[in-house]
Amino acid sequence: MDTQFFVSLALILASFALYIGIAVYNRSRQTSDFYVASRGVPPVWNGMAIAADWMSAASFIGMAGTVMVLGYDGLAYIMGWTGGYLLLTFLLAPQLRKSGRYTVPEFIGDRFDSHTARLIAAVGTMIVSFVYIIGQLSGSGVVIGRLFEINTTIGTLIGVAVIAVYATFGGMKGITWTQVAQYIVLITAYLIPVIFMSLQLTGNPLPWMSYGEIVTKLGELDRELGVSEYFAPFQQQNKVQFLALLFCLMAGTAALPHVIVRFYTVTTMRAARWSGAWALVFIGLLYLSAPAYAAFSRFYLMTQIAGQPLDSLPAWTKTWVDTGGLQLADKNGDGILQWPELTISNDIVVMATPEIANLGIFVIGLVAAGAMAAALSTAGGLLIAISSSFAHDIYYRLINKTADEKKRLNVARISIAVATVAAGLVALDPPGVITQIVAWAFSLAAGTFFPVLVLGVWWKRANTAGAITGMLSGLAVTLGYILISKNTGFTLFGVIDTGAGIFGVIVNTLMVYFVSKATAAPSQEIQDSVTDLRYPEQMMYKNGEVYLQDSSTR
Repeated sequence: MDTQFFVSLALILASFALYIGIAVYNRSRQTSDFYVASRGVPPVWNGMAIAADWMSAASFIGMAGTVMVLGYDGLAYIMGWTGGYLLLTFLLAPQLRKSGRYTVPEFIGDRFDSHTARLIAAVGTMIVSFVYIIGQLSGSGVVIGRLFEINTTIGTLIGVAVIAVYATFGGMKGITWTQVAQYIVLITAYLIPVIFMSLQLTGNPLPWMSYGEIVTKLGELDRELGVSEYFAPFQQQNKVQFLALLFCLMAGTAALPHVIVRFYTVTTMRAARWSGAWALVFIGLLYLSAPAYAAFSRFYLMTQIAGQPLDSLPAWTKTWVDTGGLQLADKNGDGILQWPELTISNDIVVMATPEIANLGIFVIGLVAAGAMAAALSTAGGLLIAISSSFAHDIYYRLINKTADEKKRLNVARISIAVATVAAGLVALDPPGVITQIVAWAFSLAAGTFFPVLVLGVWWKRANTAGAITGMLSGLAVTLGYILISKNTGFTLFGVIDTGAGIFGVIVNTLMVYFVSKATAAPSQEIQDSVTDLRYPEQMMYKNGEVYLQDSSTR
């Protein structure tokens, strides 16, 4: 074991102790604590928690690597994930907060006055969250595998154990304040390396202003090597797939159950809007840095690793080869590593770059701690979404309506443990790279929930039959397309598996509209409640009139 190992381990263990301590101190004692943190989180802190919940292993570990490998085509992830928050903040978050529900399935069940709709939404939430958490556990495996210089499979098992313990304690209340700490850790860990790399390569400490210079140099290197230029558009995927992926990530962001539930934790509609605004600020710090991180990483690899003799490569290359994330092959037998002979996984770029750039053992350890914070923060939110869908929407609302709070909390905690173990088993042999797996989750969220939520809030004529048909058809089309495209290579208009949600959204929307128009309208009470969602909380819409709720006068 070397010094690097002990520094990284110390930083990760210190952060683990912090997270578990916060979770225990803020542990949930009643169901409102467990599901919505008693609706008492201030907007700034909630925005930071949203950002941590959002900036998963895919964002921290996978996104810069995806941009590095795909170049321009990888920008769909950055634009889609960021743009989705605008849809959520303006189209859904305030209205869903005014509804006063705990979860997305509860809102759908009550909005459409249907236990069947609630059950479908709960199952859909569990499917989306389960797929998403596989990516987080894979990310934790990458970090732990590198730290202990073991295969990522064993690293994943360790990550499963840690996540199961700390997420079970605190519920939403504990996880909210844990995520605030995790955001501070992960954003610090992300910005320090990219700022140091900017100083090394350009002399400018502001990577957002300097990486254009490196991109220009990368274009020159690409032309010398005869490979596709880094920022030439649509080299890795066609324009239709780029736009489909962009749309799926935006619509999926606006419909992700574990993200939406964060807006239930604030006091008012206004606080929900401000939470979204603050979240965009905090998310922007990382998302504006990812393209710079990607460009710097590629530049280091092309200038300091490619073209070097295979027998004199830095020691870090062997370490990453051992984890399975890096492959080196002397295809022409000249003893020199050419650029096309180097294959680096998207998922190790952020973790490996501090070593590539020789930034020092503290920065390398800090990045490891930040990556674990990113994986843990999102995993916690996803586990709450899974447990609340089962314990609250299925067990309490459908199976045992007389269950007391202690029993409901126990069921929620047991469901967290079961979901973590099940997802961990799948993550041992993940079906794709982290960003690909996460893109599937977003497509599933978009295809299953986006049309039903938007039309449920903004079209009072949407009814039970339309919602049920829409969710079932959207989920089936999206999931079916992912499986068929992934396993057979089948595409429509060039859209691959990660863009499957666009077909689910189209089918879902059409089914909700036409089935709702062909069947009876919702009751007047439900239609009034839908209209009421559009007014500020101090106002109430009823019988075609708007009233002040405190005085009941118009």
